[in-house]
Amino acid sequence: MRELKVDLGERSYPIYIGSGLLEEAGDYIQKHGISVKSSLLVITDEKVAPHYLDTLLTSLETAGYAVASAVVPSGETSKSLKVYEEMMTSAIEAKLDRSSAILALGGGVVGDLAGFVAATYMRGIKFVQIPTTILAHDSSVGGKVAINHPLAKNMIGAFHQPELVLYDVNTLLTLPRREVSAGLAEMVKHGLIRDADFAHWCEENADQLLALDKDALAYGLLKGCAIKAEIVSQDEQENGIRAILNLGHTIGHAIEAIAGYGEFLHGEAISIGMVGSAKLGVMRGADASLYEDTKRMLKAIGLPTSLPEHLSTEDIMSAMMHDKKFREGHMVFIIPTAIGEVTIAKDVRAEDVRLVLEELKKEV
Repeated sequence: MRELKVDLGERSYPIYIGSGLLEEAGDYIQKHGISVKSSLLVITDEKVAPHYLDTLLTSLETAGYAVASAVVPSGETSKSLKVYEEMMTSAIEAKLDRSSAILALGGGVVGDLAGFVAATYMRGIKFVQIPTTILAHDSSVGGKVAINHPLAKNMIGAFHQPELVLYDVNTLLTLPRREVSAGLAEMVKHGLIRDADFAHWCEENADQLLALDKDALAYGLLKGCAIKAEIVSQDEQENGIRAILNLGHTIGHAIEAIAGYGEFLHGEAISIGMVGSAKLGVMRGADASLYEDTKRMLKAIGLPTSLPEHLSTEDIMSAMMHDKKFREGHMVFIIPTAIGEVTIAKDVRAEDVRLVLEELKKEV
């Protein structure tokens, strides 16, 4: 078992990464001061529940907790106001109080939804992240929780830090290949923004990562979480450097929104967005190898690097106008300047972005 710390003063918390942690969840949660006198609510989805919900419930009940559970449909459509209301009903029916906690057992969608419920139930109760996907090594760290509006992703949200992140790598072994690739997108992203050696390591070890080799996974997850934890510790509420974690997300979120939160997995959309950001970087003076290297690294882990022709450029542009990163008439982009280095550009011209989107449709 490996342990990292997200250093946020009074809101600091640990990330535990290892095998077999789910069976010990009750002990870990008790160790971190969550009272056995108050009820817990586990929120998970219909794909994860058959594999891991019983194991988690048994661990919690053995530790003395009264636990309720709620199972939502899998996929981005569960980050909706309708499902949010249903989860609030579940919390009220479970008689959660201000000393209770909500546990997110699942991927990024479950973590975002459960975290937002925890952030707003009785003006905020405790929250535990138990990620079961590779992608969630990014979303489970940092305290950004949200649901979607039909016009924009993550527009309704909060900053609500977990008490701990419990990452059992054994839960990754049941992931479909497509979700493995999508999750690795965020792992590569951490290298692209902060650590060139790690980005190259991800490419060189792509086969082991795709095969869910435990040693490769544990190392990659540890490095990815460590990079994010270090950045979040400097800038909890994204007033500065934390924005660099959004590499690829401006285009990626827009793709997800106009495709109906179903055609693309999050990591797939972000992959296309990172290729587009690399194109913008080259347009703004970076070496041409930046684009070629970025594209090759993402292809190595089975991710898309082009934009389907049927997605309207203008619809994507319109969706970006609703994004939180559109400010004062200018588009804010995280632009790579080299592998492992990025800059926050607040003056990106819409016509340049439109050109990049059109070029992404010509990629092979």
